[in-house]
Amino acid sequence: MDLLNRTTTEFTELVASPAPAPGGGGASALAAAVGAALADMVGELTVGKKKFAKIEGELRAMMARAQDLRVRLLACVEKDAEAFEPLSRAYGIPKDDPERDAVMEECLRGAAAVPLEIFDLCCEAIALQKEFAEKGSKMVISDAATGAALCAGALCGAAVNVKVNTKLMKDRAYADAVNAHIDGNLETYRALAEETFRLVYGRYC
Repeated sequence: MDLLNRTTTEFTELVASPAPAPGGGGASALAAAVGAALADMVGELTVGKKKFAKIEGELRAMMARAQDLRVRLLACVEKDAEAFEPLSRAYGIPKDDPERDAVMEECLRGAAAVPLEIFDLCCEAIALQKEFAEKGSKMVISDAATGAALCAGALCGAAVNVKVNTKLMKDRAYADAVNAHIDGNLETYRALAEETFRLVYGRYC
């Protein structure tokens, strides 16, 4: 769909349209990518200052992680739309077709896989935001708080987009394992994002 080469206006118009994709998964990936970019920004505006010379190597490693997360999250915008297309077609298979269940199951797994990847990348990004909030220049750590808030929203969006697919899976053992992964990490990383936000917000109150 070449979503990443569209203007912001075009992308948001497409999200708002009747087209089934991009939807919540792609929007979550994009929001988290912006969050990861803000983390990198904190590093870019911290390194090179004498006060942070002792941890410059650590900061640069953190920046490289943020850059990698941003690239991988952006790739998920396109991947999520591509994964949904087969599922959209599968819904059109007649219910009395003997192959329908197998096709649906495969498509549901594919549709759940990308938001699951987005979810895991959001967890990594939130943990990284906390590091930047603690170690970055006080002049720019508000951007780490903003990034944490964006990634927390994206985390929730990715989680619900996983569960909308696992809900319909026939293979309940697989679905339950995926759901357990989401449930086991969702509140932990939401809390970490909130802690990061409060850490920064509290300095201005």
